[in-house]
Order: sequence, then C-alpha cells, then structure tokens
Amino acid sequence: MALGYKTRKRLSILALVVWLPIYIVLAVSLTNWFDTRFGRLPIWGELLVYIVLGALWALPLRPVFLGVGKPDPDAPNEK
Repeated sequence: MALGYKTRKRLSILALVVWLPIYIVLAVSLTNWFDTRFGRLPIWGELLVYIVLGALWALPLRPVFLGVGKPDPDAPNEK
C-alpha cells in the first residue's frame, strides 16, 4: 500500500517534530551511558558514533520523505 502525498507530508512533519527530538535524546543518553559504563571513547570514535547515529534515524523513515519536496502529483494542473 503506497502512502498518499498528503499522508507522507503529514508523517514527515510529525517525524521531524516528534520523533527526531526523541531520537536525539535517546542517542545522547545511550552515548553518555556508554561513556560512564566503559570509559570515554577517543574523539574520532565519538565523532564516528555521532555520524552513524545521525544518519541512522532517517533510514526507516526514507519512504515517508521520498517526494515530499516535490509538487503534489495528485493535484489538478492549474495552467
């Protein structure tokens, strides 16, 4: 079942406003827990962890974000 344009647009806004802040808090909390449990990583290791976590949040939401920035394909042409 393919999502409609308006549904994808609404879900993408919801993901950016709700899911992304929650994910950021979880990622930082996980990293801080790792630091207290096993010791701090070298700076390049922390950078690598934050780069991976920074890209990882969008992978499950990729189908929602596809085509959202383009004009609505279902809208009537106004020419």
